[in-house]
Formats: sequence, structure tokens, C-alpha cells
Amino acid sequence: MTEQSPQLEGAPLIAPSSTEHALYDSVVEACRTVYDPEIPVNIYDLGLVYTVEINDQNEVRIIMTLTAPGCPVAGEMPGWVADAVEPLPGVKHVDVELTWEPPWGMDMMSDEARLELGFM
Repeated sequence: MTEQSPQLEGAPLIAPSSTEHALYDSVVEACRTVYDPEIPVNIYDLGLVYTVEINDQNEVRIIMTLTAPGCPVAGEMPGWVADAVEPLPGVKHVDVELTWEPPWGMDMMSDEARLELGFM
């Protein structure tokens, strides 16, 4: 059994994404096709996708959150994301994890999302 290593001081709360991987941009675009049904902005621009990790075998791990723990689609949203990403050419497997740390905040939204929702 492996022990969880303690959070290092100064370590990022959100793990880095595999931005250099050839599939990264297409995975992000696939995430942009998924919308929170209560907000007319895609989950990527809302800032709900924290990490897109892609290994050498083209297995994709997405760590995401929701706007609130009581979100009515909490059980469905990870499946929607997996369904959007899995059909991409080259993707071998998709694993979507929900996390509540750090909690989502409106400051995580892209400028496009803020503009769309009238916050700019």
C-alpha cells in the first residue's frame, strides 16, 4: 500500500498538464464541447478542467471539478467528458477524476467565459 505524500509547501494545488503532447490541443478542444447545463459556457473556459495528463501510451487522465459539490450533474459530467475525448484519433484510454481541491472559483474562468457571462 502506498502512502499519500504530504503536500509540499509551495507545490501547485493543480498538477501541470501535458501541454507538449501532440494530443493535448485536440483533448482541450474536445473538453470545450462539454457544457455545464446551468451555465452557457464550456467546462474548459469555465476553468473546471484542472489537469490534462497524457502519457506515452496516449492514455489521457483528466482531473476536473464542478462549480459546486451539490451540482445536479456531478455523477454525469465525468462521463460526458470521457465520451467527448475517447473518440479522438490516437487516444487509447480516458480516465476522468473529480476533485474538490482546490475549490472552483469564478477567478478560474477564461476571459472569454467572463465576457460571455457578462462579468467584463
